[in-house]
Amino acid sequence: QVQLVESGGGLVQAGGSLRLSCAASGRTFSNYAMGWFRQAPGKEREFVAARRWSGSRTYYADSVKGRFTISRDNAKNTVYLQMNSLKPEDTAVYYCAASYLLATTPGEYDVWGQGTQVTVSS
Repeated sequence: QVQLVESGGGLVQAGGSLRLSCAASGRTFSNYAMGWFRQAPGKEREFVAARRWSGSRTYYADSVKGRFTISRDNAKNTVYLQMNSLKPEDTAVYYCAASYLLATTPGEYDVWGQGTQVTVSS
């Protein structure tokens, strides 16, 4: 069973950058998919980005496309979310998650991290 721990959240000004990390432990598979989601208070959890452990196919939400980049280091079992040109509306708790299938809906993901807070000030 894979376990996930996010880190790298914090406070940043609008227009700034931040990189989130998701460290995976336990058994992982090359066909696993890793996703990033975010949730603001009073709002539903929404998809941000996803990719497989292997290959280069990626998916991004329209709201972050061109600003965020998902990447991974298989040797370190770590997935990253590089966030550039941050906006106040990006403020949320960010979660990484693992799925057997590449998907963009929270219900398809089996394992979740504890989340890390990202706050963007104007």
